[in-house]
Amino acid sequence: MSAITINIPESLHDKLKEIAERDNSTPEQLAVLAIAEKLSCILTVEYLEARARRAKRVVLTSCYQRSPTWNPKIEIGFRFLGNIGRD
Repeated sequence: MSAITINIPESLHDKLKEIAERDNSTPEQLAVLAIAEKLSCILTVEYLEARARRAKRVVLTSCYQRSPTWNPKIEIGFRFLGNIGRD
């Protein structure tokens, strides 16, 4: 295990101690958990973005069209993808 030293505002440190006590853990455990959670979020976004870049719009549309609740207006949702899945 590695050790690091970080400087955080006193108010954040106070809140960290308060929440750790309520959670029956230590501030260190809570901080490690928070770091792991944030890293997990970042890595998940990176993974999903990479998957989306490999997506094929025609395959996704085909999946939507096979759905019993398919609505052509759903394709408006593709706009947020930008150039992702364009082929």
